[in-house]
Amino acid sequence: MIATKNRNISLIGVPIQLGADRPGVEMGPSAIRSSNLQAKLESLGYRVSDVGDVHVNRNIEACGPGEKLKYIAEIARVNTDLTARVSQEMAKGQLPLVLGGDHSLAIGTIKGVLQHVKKLGVIWFDAHADVNTEETTMSGNIHGMSLAVLLGYGHHSLVSIAGEQTKVDPSKVVIIGARSVDPGERTFLREQGIRVFTMHDIDRYGMKAVMDEALERVTTGTDGVHLSLDLDGMDPSAAPGVGTPVNGGLSYRESHFAMELLHESANLVSAEVVEVNPALDVNNKTAQTAVELIGSLFGESIM
Repeated sequence: MIATKNRNISLIGVPIQLGADRPGVEMGPSAIRSSNLQAKLESLGYRVSDVGDVHVNRNIEACGPGEKLKYIAEIARVNTDLTARVSQEMAKGQLPLVLGGDHSLAIGTIKGVLQHVKKLGVIWFDAHADVNTEETTMSGNIHGMSLAVLLGYGHHSLVSIAGEQTKVDPSKVVIIGARSVDPGERTFLREQGIRVFTMHDIDRYGMKAVMDEALERVTTGTDGVHLSLDLDGMDPSAAPGVGTPVNGGLSYRESHFAMELLHESANLVSAEVVEVNPALDVNNKTAQTAVELIGSLFGESIM
């Protein structure tokens, strides 16, 4: 199996639950680490540096007067810090692997990566599209807006992190596993021309065909690929410990096969694993599954 090019990995924890406004997911980084993540990566031949966690202030009110988006100021601050942390690690030649925490942290991860990889492809494994804006959100939860922000749409305090021109090209973004998409998001996705592989597509064509098309899209004309892996993309039977489970998701083997194919492409430059919620988990199953998927992403194989 072809090896991922960069053998130096930096682990960065972001114990944030503010974007989901649901307790428990802030324990995700600790649960993933305690499931022997570093040992697994080192057994695969990687040099791993754990640089600790980005600080998150949890003792704050959800919204100020007239605000619709929950915890907007602290989420912007955390993502600004994460942007700098990711950029610093990449400047050292490291591949950042960010552990969450809710999916709002993708803003900081990808904004940091874009400081070094200007033409970036993005694979977004998720049951949700995460392209709501202040105008379309029904909950005010920013973890459902992170991809829209990265495309340049959303609250100024988030879009402006690292400069408003620091954004991803929608033609180089692929969503895989979607099955819960809000009406406003459907319109946005069509307008942006983002390729979305729903569970219907995976059922009809199979994961091999889906990943072949996805990889062609995100690697053509780019300098690397970022993986945003939300564990709720999997079926709740395989990953019960997530805050927003949706039935009918990716199977355990489909998910591993996708990670194996992404590894074989040798285009990975960064990744984040998000939405592991130990408070909702069963015997740490979801955190263990996250580590097993990371293993496949970085080259673990049956033979």
